[in-house]
Amino acid sequence: MLAKSSSPSYESNELNSIREKIESMPKFNQVEILRILSKDETVILNENKYGTFVNLTELPCAMVDNLKTYINYVTAQEVNLNFLEKQKEEFKNIYFAKDNKDNSGKNKYA
Repeated sequence: MLAKSSSPSYESNELNSIREKIESMPKFNQVEILRILSKDETVILNENKYGTFVNLTELPCAMVDNLKTYINYVTAQEVNLNFLEKQKEEFKNIYFAKDNKDNSGKNKYA
């Protein structure tokens, strides 16, 4: 007889979404996910020459919550970095493109 967990489990579509987000992350973020998973001794990590695999359905809910928190952190970080890069590019175009046009002609000091 199987014992039922008292904590709620996640739907398979939510776990698939988590899996897809992790798979689309850069390697250094995936390594951090692996570090988070390896902190819990009850998590079974299956490793072969193609990578490390985890059965998300067997993870404790608290661990899935940790993964979701990290995914949200990475997503927010990417949004912030993209915003800052766009802002940097706008500043570059506004403040430095004008100078480049002025200097594109003859050098007045030559």
